[in-house]
Amino acid sequence: MLELNRITAGYDRRDPVVRGVSLRVAAGEAVGLLGPSGCGKSTLAKVAALLHRPDAGTMTLDGTLIRGWRHRAPREQRTAVGVVFQQPRLSADPRLSLRELIAQPLRSTGRRRDVPERVAELAPLVGLSAELLERRPHAVSDGQLQRACLARALVLRPRLLICDEMTAMLDASTTAALVAVVERYRAESGAALLAVGHDRVLLERWCDRTVRWDERDTEKTPAAAAG
Repeated sequence: MLELNRITAGYDRRDPVVRGVSLRVAAGEAVGLLGPSGCGKSTLAKVAALLHRPDAGTMTLDGTLIRGWRHRAPREQRTAVGVVFQQPRLSADPRLSLRELIAQPLRSTGRRRDVPERVAELAPLVGLSAELLERRPHAVSDGQLQRACLARALVLRPRLLICDEMTAMLDASTTAALVAVVERYRAESGAALLAVGHDRVLLERWCDRTVRWDERDTEKTPAAAAG
């Protein structure tokens, strides 16, 4: 499903945060990427989500070599991947209601007619009432907003879901609820999962296997090794 081969990426070519990292996720597989804060795992997740172009290395999705990121990627590749970030308030437009937030990917891909059905289907699945759907981000809790962000990630029925520290800011009950939503979706769709985090217990319970991120030298050059 996903193959990252010797990826080097960052925000300064002279000092990349990810250097020569390789990672594979098979179709239908759940892989956890475990590492400390600041090691570069979120940057790698953005590369995998087609949101950040790497400086070096290759990425293959569904057997096709990726040649463009962000708006340069073909629509069928962009919509194959859904992503949920750690901080929902940084990834949600504060002007939109939760209903509009969930529907955003459908509108941007010309599927407006699917909005009522998909929002009605996903809202109860993630635990959002009709009243909450009409609120804007400032009027809901972090957990409620993250529920909407998960629904947004699922609205296009992705074949790969990337959860980048999705539950780091949530309490235990909300974490369990959102993990259950992801697993229900995967069971019904056969989607693969890349779950990024620093909670070893959560990742090892959630995923089929966990990959550990090792810092091998004093310059904090990371490399992924199967754990």
